[in-house]
Amino acid sequence: MNVTVLAKFVPNPTGTPALGPDNLLIRDAGDGALDPGDEFGLELALQLVEAQGGEVTVVSMGPDEALTGVQRGLAMGAHRGLLVTDPALKGADALVTARVLAAAIARSTYDLVIAGVESTDGYTGTMPATLAELLGVASVTAVRKLEPDGEGFRAERQTESGYDVLTAPKPALVTVTAGATDPRYPSLKGIMAAKSKPVETVTAAGLGVADLAATQTVAAVTEAPAKAGGEIVSGDEAVTRIADLLTEAKVI
Repeated sequence: MNVTVLAKFVPNPTGTPALGPDNLLIRDAGDGALDPGDEFGLELALQLVEAQGGEVTVVSMGPDEALTGVQRGLAMGAHRGLLVTDPALKGADALVTARVLAAAIARSTYDLVIAGVESTDGYTGTMPATLAELLGVASVTAVRKLEPDGEGFRAERQTESGYDVLTAPKPALVTVTAGATDPRYPSLKGIMAAKSKPVETVTAAGLGVADLAATQTVAAVTEAPAKAGGEIVSGDEAVTRIADLLTEAKVI
């Protein structure tokens, strides 16, 4: 089984990323790392290949620094990596990203593509489904458990009330929820081995993707207003005042 895992390099994943004067995230500040949400899918891929045989390929798109995220995936146990890096991709939106990743993934055979539910820097949650459409494969989102099932996969999709059981044929794309697996920590042996594993670097032009114009742009960014203090209601008029407040909030 050959599994491709999307590994996004995000700036300052444990804090608040900085914005440049163009309202775009500064991705080359030296504080970036593999998106923590992608490690759950990477662990799932490693478990599937360990049980079924095959290879795990880590694919990422970003600046040169994004190689750090690919290398972490290799240190965890992935077999090879692919980094798409091109100055022309700065400011790429979810649609452009999906186009580029689709071209990169389609260069090799795969049974499964795994992505996180949403990135910790963009939070659109739309890119994986768009990617599946461009690849022409089935997609299952918010997967909490996945296992091979004949010529396809059986997945449990997390819902607000529990989970749905779905099946999908190969090849397929799934997004994996946080907590679906317990990601392993790269060992010293794994870190050293990662240095000798193959990593290919390509540009958008090298993939034959010419339409890189973003359809979404950030017009402005403003600070969220400070949260005002609440109102303390007491005394004989408390019930009346609470009813008025609920009426103003259109709760009653």
